[in-house]
Amino acid sequence: QRQLVESGGGLVQPGGSLRLSCAISGLRLTDYIVAWFRQDPGKEREGISCISSKGPGTAYGDSVKGRFTISRDSAGNTVYLQMNNLKPEDTSVYYCAARWAPNLSFCAIVQDQRRYAYWGRGTQVTVSS
Repeated sequence: QRQLVESGGGLVQPGGSLRLSCAISGLRLTDYIVAWFRQDPGKEREGISCISSKGPGTAYGDSVKGRFTISRDSAGNTVYLQMNNLKPEDTSVYYCAARWAPNLSFCAIVQDQRRYAYWGRGTQVTVSS
């Protein structure tokens, strides 16, 4: 079964850190770029980071560059999003998604959600004092 499951969200104070995980099953990650998106109520889903299928290429949106780091474990089954220096405006539901792009060593954040074949259900991140 092809499945993406996010975890690691929660409540954190401004300036704090969280690490989100995207556990992936049923997919060979050398065939897929994995991206993180976030979405606030009433707003469009925003792609914020991606990691290439072949590695180690990564990309970040301007809103998170220098604070967030995307990575994946050596087994290739989990993609992480390390979030540091969190701000209240980072409060959102975070999703991971996978799009077909085999053996690429770079990635670009594609905002068109139709390009992603697989999505997780999201995890809530709340940044508040």
